[in-house]
Amino acid sequence: MGGTASVSLQNLGQRPAESECGERGLSSSSAGPLAPAAAAASSSSSHCCEPGSGCCHSSCVNSVPRQREEYSLADCCWILGALLVFFSDGATDVWLAVDYYFQGDYWWFGLTLMFVVVPSLVVQVLSFRWFVYDYTNSSGGSSARARAAAAAAAGGGTGPDEAADHFSTKESEAGQRRATRTSTCCRLCMWFLQSLIHILQLGQVWRYLRAMYLGIQSRWHKEHERRHFYWRMMFESADVNMLRLLETFLKSAPQLVLQLSIMVQRSHIGTLQGLSAAASLLSLAWMIASYQKVLRDSRDDKMPMSYKAAITQILWHLFTIAARVIAFSLFASVFQLYFGIFIVSHWCIMTFWIIHGETDFCMSKWEEIIYNMVVGIIYIFCWFNVKEGRTRCRMLIYYFITFCENAALTVLWYLYRDSRTTDFEALIIVCVVFSSFALGIFFMFIYYGALHPNGPMFGSQGGCIDGGDQDTATHIPAQVITVPPRAMTQCRTTVGEQAPADRDSCIPVFQVRPSVPPTPVSRTLRTEGPVIRIDLPRKRYPAWDAHFIDRRLRKTILALEYTSPATPRLQYRNLSFTHEVLEYETTV
Repeated sequence: MGGTASVSLQNLGQRPAESECGERGLSSSSAGPLAPAAAAASSSSSHCCEPGSGCCHSSCVNSVPRQREEYSLADCCWILGALLVFFSDGATDVWLAVDYYFQGDYWWFGLTLMFVVVPSLVVQVLSFRWFVYDYTNSSGGSSARARAAAAAAAGGGTGPDEAADHFSTKESEAGQRRATRTSTCCRLCMWFLQSLIHILQLGQVWRYLRAMYLGIQSRWHKEHERRHFYWRMMFESADVNMLRLLETFLKSAPQLVLQLSIMVQRSHIGTLQGLSAAASLLSLAWMIASYQKVLRDSRDDKMPMSYKAAITQILWHLFTIAARVIAFSLFASVFQLYFGIFIVSHWCIMTFWIIHGETDFCMSKWEEIIYNMVVGIIYIFCWFNVKEGRTRCRMLIYYFITFCENAALTVLWYLYRDSRTTDFEALIIVCVVFSSFALGIFFMFIYYGALHPNGPMFGSQGGCIDGGDQDTATHIPAQVITVPPRAMTQCRTTVGEQAPADRDSCIPVFQVRPSVPPTPVSRTLRTEGPVIRIDLPRKRYPAWDAHFIDRRLRKTILALEYTSPATPRLQYRNLSFTHEVLEYETTV
């Protein structure tokens, strides 16, 4: 990745809470951008947002305590459903390609097989590249230093080099050689297994099964180990959802348009064609909802999405994408050349629109441009939120353009259709397009009106993102600690950062100020766990946090978390506070 981040680990002890805003410990690192430094610091600022304290930095936690994350039976069933969708989509496409070959339709056989093989190869290469980076020895020294720093912070007093030397002298040379041979053998087996899995085009299956295994392990272990497995499970879920989202829009979307175009041209719906189209459509709708659910679950500044909301999202995208691809197929069956021009023009316009919106997803500029180009492909078929702000306004513009395009493409097909299609059949097809689009919009209103994680869109009360009342939001319980892999949120934002129509803003519309200032509440001294400070500003939703995108950062966090006796919390830099920016500059 192109971004640079500095990570520091603070082992927080018992300090008076009144000194939080005036005195904060500084940490420094000297072994590269990802080398952590252990230093003593003030007590956690998870309780720094007291009313009237005037101190609310990026380290404060979310204002409403959320239920502790636990891997449930529903999570396991969701992964099994994702595997079923994956295999059904791939199997029906391959089966249909073989059927075209035996029928002598070599042109359709080549196109169908191309839309299966090429996207799969792209995704497998990307997945194996991630595996190589996660298991390579190139950053072994950095991980060892990170663990030594965490051990030094937990033990209090020794530096990273001294801790590493202290641990190395405890083992005999024979034990070290035996451990080295065992580790080398295990690594070779892992490399061989992963190479075989990705050659067989099963990289996503492995990641799904590993995420399910880590989730089950998180339920069977004790508190600290449970949280460690849950961190790794969330990282793996994020990886596999990113890969599957890319694959579905490179494979399932064009495959769906191709098969529907063949059906319209032949005026016949074959069994295998119908199964392939249905599996591709379900895969598209499933992956959009699954991606949004995992993204929300990974962030502590957003309420998690329920499975009822996820299923409603599947129905929403299922019907809107169905109307879209039917309109594409009808137009492509008559105007093949103009259909290609239309798709390329629509993709260019949407890509420039996304780039103009200045998204913040990747760690470098060029990766961001590639990401915007991929999202431009997604925008050919459905809505996909990529930037916080006026979401409803942008969604209204997108669906208005989509409706006009669907209507124009369908009407042009109706006027210039093949003579074999009767007026009654053509009218039925036109009604299917418009009714499918209307049904998708209906489920969209159900989602935003009743099942949105932030609360209903229509009502007398505006819901805060954390869904709590003002008492809960202003008086933070002392025991509220973000649960992994949650990061510590930025509780204070400027007025310019909030949009009037933003569904995901946390500032209440109306707030009655008390006439009498609240009485200060004395705080009790308590010991907090370590804080991993990341020298990067936190990305805003709907982007992933940096510790999900930057794999170097992820490896360092896992190393620190594994060796720390208490689960660390993550703290990002807040550019709104000059004092905090200067403090973070000491870690560079």
